[in-house]
Amino acid sequence: MKKQKALLRELFDVAVAAASPANCLRTWLPERPAGRILVVGAGKAAASMSHELEQAWQGPLTGLVIVPYGYASDCQSIEVIEAAHPIPDAAGVAAAARILDSVSGLSADDTVVCVISGGGSSLLCLPIDGVTLAEKRDITSQLLLSGAAINEINCVRKKLSAIKGGKLAAACAPARVLTLIISDVPGNDIAMVASGPTVSDASPASEALDILDRYAVTISDTVRQSVRSSRPVTITAGDVRILASSDDAIIASAALAEKRKITPYVLGDLSGDARTLAREHAELAMQIAAGHGPLSPPCVVLSGGETTVNVRGNGRGGRNGEYALALAIALNGHPAIHAIACDTDGIDGNGDNAGSFVTPDILDRAANAGIDAKQMLERNDSYGFFSATLDLIITGPTGTNVNDFRALLISDS
Repeated sequence: MKKQKALLRELFDVAVAAASPANCLRTWLPERPAGRILVVGAGKAAASMSHELEQAWQGPLTGLVIVPYGYASDCQSIEVIEAAHPIPDAAGVAAAARILDSVSGLSADDTVVCVISGGGSSLLCLPIDGVTLAEKRDITSQLLLSGAAINEINCVRKKLSAIKGGKLAAACAPARVLTLIISDVPGNDIAMVASGPTVSDASPASEALDILDRYAVTISDTVRQSVRSSRPVTITAGDVRILASSDDAIIASAALAEKRKITPYVLGDLSGDARTLAREHAELAMQIAAGHGPLSPPCVVLSGGETTVNVRGNGRGGRNGEYALALAIALNGHPAIHAIACDTDGIDGNGDNAGSFVTPDILDRAANAGIDAKQMLERNDSYGFFSATLDLIITGPTGTNVNDFRALLISDS
């Protein structure tokens, strides 16, 4: 069992490393442009991207980026501000206002480098006129608890923002804009990463209102009118480069599996309800173990993407913990299957862990400790469950974010 857990952890570590700015930024970075360079941005990888940018481009750089609390890293001249995620706070609003002010009045000889990664939507928070921070926080919280998909949440965020949905790029004109992205969005839709502050927003106001109504989000008449009055934003095509995505992480993990003589089976980016996906993966893994699957053991089933959680209880955890606990229940102690589910940014939901291991004996160990796995799942308390079984994976912030990483290892004995 120790051997299987060690291999799963190695697969995860390789996946994270492949998406690290230290390993991907210089590959896609152009030559340093002439003239003044201003660096702005937000996200869980924004500080580490800025640090690598300073190392790659010698010479003066100025700017400001926003990261979640605990995600700051040392930069020489680019200022790093910490703010709240996923529910925005006043620190994020103040920093976003400073960013918008800093790019105003630039010339055509200037270049703005926008470093963007997952988490940027809540960090780059600057509500439009008529919408307060308290209202923005409440709407975000309602959407997160409802199980809405990230593209739906970000569609609403754009309409409530004075900086997202292309508005940051519009403020930069006539300066050149280079956008560097580490993508946490399935399909790598650049308009959705951090809600696309430098990318055109073609969505109509009616789309955001439909999402709010579909998930029964309570909003004031003033907010509804503000959303209804919003307009699409068209940005002249700029230089947008995706430095890393879930594909890079999964490819690196699959290559390591092959090196270890384990056949990888890549499912790609997946979404949907975490519990439903866990049951589907458990069924697939058990079919493979029984000799009725698309490949034979030893093998590992790999996937990325971003699931959703419909929060019913008041427990602690995140979507990877929710998936892992539902998977453990569905596998019911299958002796040939071990698994790992982690967030590549190092923090899963409201815990301090990246994710968790699932082992064949985990339900028995929990039961011996007086813990009912099904009750813990109903309370959305995956953190409490895996903390009790000592199967939490603690990494701290990784400096990148390409979303979820899941691996199911199926042994041949």
